[in-house]
Amino acid sequence: MQTGSERNIFLSTMPATGRDRTAAASIVVVSAVLFACAIPFAGMPLTPVPAFVASYQSALAINDLITAVLLFSQFGVSRSRALLLLASGYLFTAIAAMVHALTFPGLFAAGGLLGAGPQTTVWLYMVWHGGFPLLVLGYATLKAHDNGTRMRSSSGNAILASVAAVLVAMAAFTAVVTGGHDFLPILLKDGHYTPVMLGVVSTVWCLSLAALAVLWFRKPYSVLDVWLMVVLCAWLFDIALSAILNVARFDLGFYLGRIYGLCAASFVLAVLLIDNIGLQAQLARLLGKLRHQAASERNLHTERERIFSAVVESSNDAIITKALDGTITGWNGAAERLFGHTSAEAVGRHIDIIVPPDRRAEVGDILDRVSNGERIQHYETSRMHKDGRNVDVSLSVSPIRSASGDIIGASKTARDITENNRTLRALTGEVEERQRIFETSQDLILVTDTAGNFIQVSPSATTILGYEPAEMIGHSAVEFIHPDDLENTRSEMRAARRGLSKRNFETRYIGKDGKAVSLNWSGTWSEPVRRHFFIGRDLTEKQTAEAQMRHVQKMDAIGQLTGGVAHDFNNILTVITGTIGILEEAVAGQPELVSIARLIDEAAERGASLTKHLLAFARKQPLQPREIDVNSLVLEAAKLLHPTLGEQVEIKPLLADDAWTALVDPSQLTTAVLNLALNARDAMPRGGKLALETSNVYLDENYASMHDEVTPGNYVMVAVSDTGVGIPAALLERVFDPFFTTKEVGKGTGLGLSMVFGFVKQSGGHIKIYSEDGHGTSVKMYLPRATGLNQTAAEALISANVEGGHEAVLVVEDDSMVRRYVVTQIESLGYTTLEAANAADALKILDTAQIDLLFTDVIMPGTMNGRQLVEEALRRKPSLKVLYTSGYTENAIVHHGRLDSGVLLLAKPYRKSELARMLRLALAS
Repeated sequence: MQTGSERNIFLSTMPATGRDRTAAASIVVVSAVLFACAIPFAGMPLTPVPAFVASYQSALAINDLITAVLLFSQFGVSRSRALLLLASGYLFTAIAAMVHALTFPGLFAAGGLLGAGPQTTVWLYMVWHGGFPLLVLGYATLKAHDNGTRMRSSSGNAILASVAAVLVAMAAFTAVVTGGHDFLPILLKDGHYTPVMLGVVSTVWCLSLAALAVLWFRKPYSVLDVWLMVVLCAWLFDIALSAILNVARFDLGFYLGRIYGLCAASFVLAVLLIDNIGLQAQLARLLGKLRHQAASERNLHTERERIFSAVVESSNDAIITKALDGTITGWNGAAERLFGHTSAEAVGRHIDIIVPPDRRAEVGDILDRVSNGERIQHYETSRMHKDGRNVDVSLSVSPIRSASGDIIGASKTARDITENNRTLRALTGEVEERQRIFETSQDLILVTDTAGNFIQVSPSATTILGYEPAEMIGHSAVEFIHPDDLENTRSEMRAARRGLSKRNFETRYIGKDGKAVSLNWSGTWSEPVRRHFFIGRDLTEKQTAEAQMRHVQKMDAIGQLTGGVAHDFNNILTVITGTIGILEEAVAGQPELVSIARLIDEAAERGASLTKHLLAFARKQPLQPREIDVNSLVLEAAKLLHPTLGEQVEIKPLLADDAWTALVDPSQLTTAVLNLALNARDAMPRGGKLALETSNVYLDENYASMHDEVTPGNYVMVAVSDTGVGIPAALLERVFDPFFTTKEVGKGTGLGLSMVFGFVKQSGGHIKIYSEDGHGTSVKMYLPRATGLNQTAAEALISANVEGGHEAVLVVEDDSMVRRYVVTQIESLGYTTLEAANAADALKILDTAQIDLLFTDVIMPGTMNGRQLVEEALRRKPSLKVLYTSGYTENAIVHHGRLDSGVLLLAKPYRKSELARMLRLALAS
């Protein structure tokens, strides 16, 4: 329904003020002056810039399209036929501008697109600049004092018909000027206008002038009329400059004319945008008036219906009375507000006016039950508002009795529960959202009661502590907190109870495997629910990095200390060794003193050997690096080791045929290999296998990011692996410390591994020890390649050729830091990745998820190692693909008999390209 003032809410119908006429006249005068100044220079040739045409046409098309949309929107309300014609005119110019740009020669193709010929663009320009004034002429003709004849049919259908008509017309014109351009008169020849062109363009110019004249004499002017006349003036200047006064394309008139056209398109658009802002303000005021009017009507209605009970009228619930046949007899104000029908509209009509069609059967059932004297309480159902939307209500229906006691009707109270239901749904959604956050959080989220008993535990507890949430819920936090941190935790909880929230503190929890896990906590206390809420972030990775840093600093400090001690000790030994010969000669005639002198000499030699080891660890020994063949050196060392290690130890040289040369001190490398071999022999008291392996390795940036002391580049790896008793995990980080040994007193100085460590570091290399308790040890020395650390072009090409995939990969790795690193690398290749810390967790995932490839470490703690996990996994899923990984080298693993020959194994460390290649190889196997 349209209000009386609706016809005057748009600039297209609002009378123009003197200020509007003055502003419009000023723009026309300025435009005319600029036009007059440009006339003498219109034919001046300028540099052809096809991009100007594209920019101008794009801006013009966008301006006209927005203007058309705004005018169509105004037509949708005013339904003025004149306004529909004007909107169609702007749509016509927008489409014509786009087609003109597509067919313009040299812009998108040498001759233009859409099969354009040499006359296509010129004719399109005439059609374009003649069509718009024709439609404006129609607008001016139809425009009457009441803003034109109003349409009674659907405005939407009219708009669609207009859009279709414009599209069809433009398509027809385009077909004529492209497919039939050879039959059209020639307007442009050799870049210059023909006499025919002057006639056609004069006609087009006169059309624009006629549209301006008709619009001028069509009074009174609306604001839109005034600015439309400004547009037509600019349109006339556009045609005059770019098609009459100029000489050819890309002269001054050509450019200025199009600038005039673009300015003309902007005037009405700017006015319409201002119009929309004003419309919003006016609608806001109108809405306020309507609300005020509705309130007044409700007050008047309340006064007229004073007979209706004051209690009923003041009720917030809708109260409706009806006869037993469903005819409404009473309707209070709350019912009006709830269902939208006034009392006058509702009383006397059937109750079905507020009942959805699919619920009308229940009305008859309710009336039958009430007619039998039954009372119905809190019956939740749905009713219908006057505007067609559903309203959720809670009904209470009671019978109405006459003075004689007969049931003559029903009284119904309806309470709107739409907002309650909406709130409940929102609350349910919020709870669901928080539950998702709770379930997917990587941090540990705990909720405890006042006594410190767990009420809720997030699933991340399984990853962080190893416990299932059900194993912790109902238990006291005291059972899981490290005893040394218990009192501090209680203090923090008491502080939270006093109102201090978001306190950060560290507390260690004892995991299911008995290991302490450090967590950084922030917690708060909620008085309404009397609950503690805690979020704990696992600090394991952070502390591991800090421990690595401390280890590096410790080794550097020990190196400085041992180097200084060794240096001073060497000075002392120099004096001893230099004087012992003199002493021995002086006591040559006393055999007992000669024996003592020799003992001193032997002790000095042992001291010199000791200082040599200390200097090696401190990286201060004098090295003589040169380019050596590591394969030859390892073979020579193996010959020396055969008689030393005995028959119980089987030595297997596993040498790469293409091993690079290394830049190291050969004597020190030989000593390092011998030291490692002797350590391996001591770890195999009952004999075993010793693998001496060489290979070429590239340590990439990813590996270097995990080991600060490593420089990315090419290395020659020399690995010494044994099948001995291995080294406990707790001792691994101390094995390179000087004087640290697990051997009995008198059976070792504890300097062998520290000397190897110092030699490798001083040589610019890297050393890595990998050991599993009860499964053997592998020490890998990464020595700098003789030709440098830079990656070769061929190797860079191999590294760059990384092929990913989309399959699901399950990563099983007990070291959390390595596991996260591997998962990140695999996910970067596009795979879907799941992870497990042990075989038991891996089997649970295999039973519940679709897995394409199992990527597992060979040696893992627990009841199952990697090989046993694979056997069980293949029993459950025979089609599962498998790829092993290990800190041992591939040759050593197979040689030691831990895996069958031919299985796929990726030895650590590996670069991303090797990981990608092995994953694809495993999935294709």
